[in-house]
Amino acid sequence: MRRPLIGLTSYAQHVQFGRNDMMAGMLPMTYVKAVHATGGRAVLITPDDPGTDVLEALDGIVFTGGGDIDPAGYGAQAHPETEVDAVRDAAELLLMRAALDADLPVLGICRGHQVMAVATGGSLHQHLPDLIGHDRHRAHGGNDPLAAGAGDYGRHDVVTAEGSRAHALFGRHAVVNSFHHQAVADPGAFVATGWCPDDRVVEIIEHPQRTFALGVQWHPERTADLRVFAALADAARARRGVAAPV
Repeated sequence: MRRPLIGLTSYAQHVQFGRNDMMAGMLPMTYVKAVHATGGRAVLITPDDPGTDVLEALDGIVFTGGGDIDPAGYGAQAHPETEVDAVRDAAELLLMRAALDADLPVLGICRGHQVMAVATGGSLHQHLPDLIGHDRHRAHGGNDPLAAGAGDYGRHDVVTAEGSRAHALFGRHAVVNSFHHQAVADPGAFVATGWCPDDRVVEIIEHPQRTFALGVQWHPERTADLRVFAALADAARARRGVAAPV
């Protein structure tokens, strides 16, 4: 039986292969492994030649992490710390709107969580230290016990709203990793259902009128806690009318 086909947005980057410098479609394998570990089949979607026809072949889609979104997309001037990729923005905003219109199961991770907000009329805080007075969402001293080799990733608590999908998935409280300097300010058509209790930075958003459309600000693909990927796979199977494997 075919596994649900899960698209993963990726980015184009110059890399060195031997003596050759070339543009490549790139994504950390942690995303691919998370999809495969939870019963899906991962396929990469590169930002070149964007089009919504790719969604017709998919059972679900993950909007992955990466750089900042151009603040022009939500009517703001760029902060000095903001770095944008206009090509990736154009492709992912197009895909996000089309995926939501089609009620395709959608998971947003870090940047992808922020794309959800911007694509539906929301906005971002461009540089969290200006808002909350510290940079602990981007890095923390010592090793992160949630993820081997996580480098500068920090960790903090998240609390969820009762009655939300986030609460059903994670319970009232979770401990997550963290590496971001921007955050959702206005969630647009989404609803904020999870926050860092120390500073109220939005950590989870979900769409109240879609079967499964949920964004998390952290990086679950770099941890052993893949519940959100499993939930996406379940929603993708349900869309196809296929039971979960036993």
